[in-house]
Parts: sequence; structure tokens; C-alpha cells
Amino acid sequence: MTAVHTDESWHSGPHTEARTADLTYHRLPADQVVREGAPMVGERVLGDFAGVTVGIWEIEPSVSCDVEIDEVFVVLSGDATVQFEDATPDLDLGPGSVVHVRAGQKTRWIVRDTLRKVFLAPAT
Repeated sequence: MTAVHTDESWHSGPHTEARTADLTYHRLPADQVVREGAPMVGERVLGDFAGVTVGIWEIEPSVSCDVEIDEVFVVLSGDATVQFEDATPDLDLGPGSVVHVRAGQKTRWIVRDTLRKVFLAPAT
């Protein structure tokens, strides 16, 4: 995960409207794209709290692969399925899904509707 933007105001206590917050966008790296096209991915790192990085992440409809970091996230909007190469069952994601992925898990993300999530990961 690359820290794209740290929202300094978040440290002082004001809330951030995660469903509509502005993100910084870039194309998903080609080595993660499974099908043609390069979806846009947006991210906004809000800051660190008690050794945890808190942020917002979004991806357009696509099929992509990843090697996960240790992360907990809550889906705010969208529709997707995450498939795992290990014995972990597929996860169908939608608003309100709370998920823990472990570092090193190899995944395939099938995103049917733009997915936005709030994530918590170890601070780097």
C-alpha cells in the first residue's frame, strides 16, 4: 500500500465522510489486471492511530489479482467477490461487509460495481 494522501485534519478529531471523500486515483498496475483494461483505483490515507493506518480505498469494476497485506476493512458501497488461492471460502462483498485478510494471501477480486471500503492496516 502506498500512502497517497494524509488528511492532517483527521488527527484533530473532525470526521471524514468516507462515502463521498475525495480520493487520489491511479491505474491499477498491469501485473494485477486479469482481464483487458486497467481500472482506476482511488486511495486516501487518513492517518495513523495506535500503530494502525486508517484510510479509504476504491476500485472500478474489473477482475484483478493481489497478494494481500494484513488488513481489516469495511465495505461502504459496491459489489464484489474475493476468491482465495488457499482454502479460504470465496467472500461476497457488499455494503456493511467486514473482512480480515491475512498478509500473503493470494486473491482474485471480481468487482461488479465500484467498491469503496475503509481499511485498517499496520502502520508502516
